[in-house]
Amino acid sequence: MLLALFIVLKRRDGERLRTDWLDADMRGKSSFSHWNVSNVASLLFWPILSLSAPGAASSQPAIPPSQVRLWAAAFGGEIRSIAVKFSGSHLLRQKYKEREKSVCVEEMDGAKLVDQLAGNMAKMFHRKAEAVRRLVKAAEDAHLWHEEDPGLQFDYFNAALVNEGKNLELSQELILQPSEHFHNLAVNFSLSVVQVPTNTYNKDSAVLNGVFWSEALNKVFVDNFGRDPSLGWQYFGSAKGFFRQYPGVKWHPDENGLIDFDCRNRKWYIQAAASPKDVVVLVDVSGSMKGLHLTMARHTVSSILDTLGDDDFFNILTYNHEIHYVEPCLNGTLVQAHKTNKDQHFRELLDKLSAKGTGRLGDALREAFALLKEFHQSGRGTCCTQAVMLVTDGATETYDTVFEKFNWPQRKVRVFPYLIGREAAFADNLKRMACANKGYFTQISTLADVQENVMKYLHVLSRPKVIDEERDAVWTEAYVDSILRTAMVNRSTGTFSMEVKQMVDKGKRLLSLHNDYYYTHIEGTPFSLGVVLSRGRGKYVLRGNATREEGLHDLEHPDVALARGWTYCDTSESQEHRHLSQMEAVRLFLSEPQPRLKCDRELVQEVLFDAVVTAPLEAYWTSVALNKSQNSEGGVEIAFLATRTGLRRTGLLVLPEQLSSREFLAADDEEDAFSADRFPLWYRRAAEQLPGTFTYSIPFSTGSGPSTTVLASTAIQLHDGTKSPTVAALGIQMNLGFFQRKFWTACRQCAALDGKCSVSCDSPSLSCYVIDNNGFVLVSRHPSRTGLFFGEVEAAVMNQLLLTGSFKRIALHNRQAMCKITSESSDGPRSFFDPYFAVLGTVKWLLGELVVSLLEFSLHGWWHPHLTAKAQRLAKSKTTLVPCDVEHPAFVSECAVEETTGTAECDGCGRSFIVQRIPSSNLYLVVVEDQCDCSATPPVTLEPTQLIYNGSLRCDRLKSPNDRRRPDSCHPFHPEEDALDCGSALGLSPMPLLTSLALLLAPAVPLLTS
Repeated sequence: MLLALFIVLKRRDGERLRTDWLDADMRGKSSFSHWNVSNVASLLFWPILSLSAPGAASSQPAIPPSQVRLWAAAFGGEIRSIAVKFSGSHLLRQKYKEREKSVCVEEMDGAKLVDQLAGNMAKMFHRKAEAVRRLVKAAEDAHLWHEEDPGLQFDYFNAALVNEGKNLELSQELILQPSEHFHNLAVNFSLSVVQVPTNTYNKDSAVLNGVFWSEALNKVFVDNFGRDPSLGWQYFGSAKGFFRQYPGVKWHPDENGLIDFDCRNRKWYIQAAASPKDVVVLVDVSGSMKGLHLTMARHTVSSILDTLGDDDFFNILTYNHEIHYVEPCLNGTLVQAHKTNKDQHFRELLDKLSAKGTGRLGDALREAFALLKEFHQSGRGTCCTQAVMLVTDGATETYDTVFEKFNWPQRKVRVFPYLIGREAAFADNLKRMACANKGYFTQISTLADVQENVMKYLHVLSRPKVIDEERDAVWTEAYVDSILRTAMVNRSTGTFSMEVKQMVDKGKRLLSLHNDYYYTHIEGTPFSLGVVLSRGRGKYVLRGNATREEGLHDLEHPDVALARGWTYCDTSESQEHRHLSQMEAVRLFLSEPQPRLKCDRELVQEVLFDAVVTAPLEAYWTSVALNKSQNSEGGVEIAFLATRTGLRRTGLLVLPEQLSSREFLAADDEEDAFSADRFPLWYRRAAEQLPGTFTYSIPFSTGSGPSTTVLASTAIQLHDGTKSPTVAALGIQMNLGFFQRKFWTACRQCAALDGKCSVSCDSPSLSCYVIDNNGFVLVSRHPSRTGLFFGEVEAAVMNQLLLTGSFKRIALHNRQAMCKITSESSDGPRSFFDPYFAVLGTVKWLLGELVVSLLEFSLHGWWHPHLTAKAQRLAKSKTTLVPCDVEHPAFVSECAVEETTGTAECDGCGRSFIVQRIPSSNLYLVVVEDQCDCSATPPVTLEPTQLIYNGSLRCDRLKSPNDRRRPDSCHPFHPEEDALDCGSALGLSPMPLLTSLALLLAPAVPLLTS
């Protein structure tokens, strides 16, 4: 029997033999004399691999490998010649080489750099904190001198209603103009606007008084921005719920006509209002809580979760005749209240609560106090404020014996009872619990009461900070690389290195980087600073010399631009410079003998050097564009370059109306433009390839229409001993049709003397593709496949490439992803202000009092509860985003593999294929025989998948808090607190109802109040 093997061997002298096909019976014996024993072992090993690999070739393929090599070489040579000629890469490489002896390449000192940046940032943070302190002083003074006026009436600029028309109340005209500083939003720099939560009446007396006295902040807002134009939004959040924002901007509702925003739920408000807290939520699930009571309880607990931030820890327990942790695996502990735990886990568990049995509140309180005590003594959690939130429809006693044993006399744990329902019989007992334990009692009679009443506990927790007159600025966190988190939270100083994979191009491509990390703390703030330098392009600084005169002349050219988002000169310090672009500022700085502008001199000098070195490219591109014979098809449209200093040049090689696409010139996509912390994607991808290699790419999921283009780019390196930094990258934009025609021409070549080729890519029995190093199709016989991932087009072949190692699948995990879920939600306050449902709800309330006993025993199903609930909110199916972990697949070719041959098995039929690397590029030629139908093979896709954690792994993740540094100060209690201000029950007299009804029916009250 004949056995065909595909082997790679080495002689004893180490010389590599070319890959070949051997007939073991005919030629293998004559070769053994050249090999030692270890080589024989290799021979014996390879047949085992070849025979065990599924789909391995068992016969000589019909596709001649030599022919495919010829096609790949011809196409690679052609497109490289085009890219070199039209980009001018040879000229730019020559110009930098001429300067090699006169420049100095310095390796950046990351430790020194991070210290310098930390010092600069400390000054910046100090300026921001001073701006906040000026606002605090102005707010406290304005409130001190204001006298509450219950009958106050005045109009203000309501963020949702401004410019809505003269016939709508609070719809005043506000002049708005787009501002680049605020992402081109239309704003007003003279005034602020006020946003009111949807569930709060926008002309309530308390709101109007607060809005009135806070008008004094407008002057401070304007003054702060004048002192520091780098400031972003300035705002003031009130305990009444209204939110004042500067500069003034119009707010727009979502698709449901709502603005779902309450400043009191925002992280910055919660962190500033109260010290970190450990919270145990007790939920009554006894039989009396069935129906509407349990629905209100769920919403109450959900609103409590909204008020917890990353600095807080919590757990939720239910009780009836037994005590249950809503998540059994979290028995006896608290978890961090970050968004993932709250939204992805506990809110789902709330929907599963059911009511039955009798309530044993005493046992639940004992469990809560024991849990808080053990958690505090273990040193976990916040080690600051502790609280029990009790959500129930009644308490038959005050449970003094429990409090005497666990909480009195120190009263270290505050108790906040929430009475669910209209019944006030148990209000006195629950209020005594609150007053005796430094808490606050509230009653929640309808769904519309939930959010406002839950918020009241924050006012109590904020009292100690107010009495202590704490004025420390509270900073919210910023995202950092997870590897840095622990060190930076601990305010350490140090460095480390690691190799990382970075998803780019909308998560479809992968870059491999070797990064050096440097970190230190920022004085006067709770922050630390981390700097990441990528070895290669990010690790070196090039010091070149160029005179001001020649550099300034070359910066005057119209094709030159500087990176948007980079700061070369500070134009914010003086009013006369604020209108200048960075290019205008640099030119002014260079033209003045004694510059008044503050600029980064080293960066400007490097820009000058790059401007001089790259200047010849302008004349070169012009000559290419004028020589129509070189570009007779108009297939090469744009030439471009960028340097490591952010200097960019662009040259049109065809008339503007001949461009297939203007997207590259616009560079609206962040990844295709310079930003504050990254280079354009085409630059980064070119820098990761071998010197002299061009990187080709096209937009995703596009056909071969006239607007489709191909980008080709290459990096320029400067050699200084052992250092070879990337100093620039340049490339061209081609029309895709032009690019593809070059391929089809190349693949018609063959080695036959008579020119008659036995096989070509035009043959209906073959499918030819050009794919890039991430597996995306650039050329196909079928235009609809252009831009698709190869695994979606030829799944069986892609599986074989993965199996043989020609391509690798790399899975990256995103721990900060957001996943869509469809759930029953509501638009709440919208129907609350609908007059018809208000009347219905009011009548319902009056009749409800007559059958309150039935309601309390949860026979509200007989009472058609949807009518009652509709007076507060309209339930509907809604798609929302929740935190989740997602796995993103990416595919990368194995650089060492030049050629791969194999067979893809499809239902007993084999499709032979050959993959050949295209020289001097990131491309591969794939030729597949069309003898079998492999369409039934499941596609290999790039679709991300949500990671679902089950069992112990899920619990371990819930229990593992993110590293956080506790605040420097803690304010759990203060002896001067007013312990008598601990809440009250709702009155049942009809007069408050009529007042509310009058407000609800007033025609001036809009449906949307925020």
